[in-house]
Amino acid sequence: MGGINIKVMASGTFDLIHPGHGFYLQEAKKLGGADSTLMVVVATDKTVEKNKRIPIMSQQQRLEMIQLLKPVDEAYIGDENDPFKIVKEKKPDIIAIGPDQKFNPKKLEEKLHGLGLDVKVVKIEDYKKFDLDSSCKIIRKIKHTHFSDEVFDDCDTTLF
Repeated sequence: MGGINIKVMASGTFDLIHPGHGFYLQEAKKLGGADSTLMVVVATDKTVEKNKRIPIMSQQQRLEMIQLLKPVDEAYIGDENDPFKIVKEKKPDIIAIGPDQKFNPKKLEEKLHGLGLDVKVVKIEDYKKFDLDSSCKIIRKIKHTHFSDEVFDDCDTTLF
């Protein structure tokens, strides 16, 4: 017989998946215990462009990548008009904030309580360190790598 199912929600851009994303989602799921459900909200393209940069992968492709990750039970594309829409619909018990996300957990928790949601907000402090531990670092490395033209011979060029 299983225990109580704790619903944990995590969110992010998840452009160019790297080990830091996987680590964040594993740690988020642990917050709810063995029988928890991890729900992940993927930022819309417009939200990413407004807050970070032009996304490399579309929101649909980022959603599909997140759905393939082991700790993820459910995944959704966010709502750019109401960032709390999915939170209000799914009513998680815990929201996990990533180590590089700029949210103030206490202020976010107060905002959620003001919306009638009894949600605990937890910042994941730990981070998996790699040379390429952020999408920005990956983009920068690609941008500064000088590839020979032959590397692209087998690429489908219909997008460019």
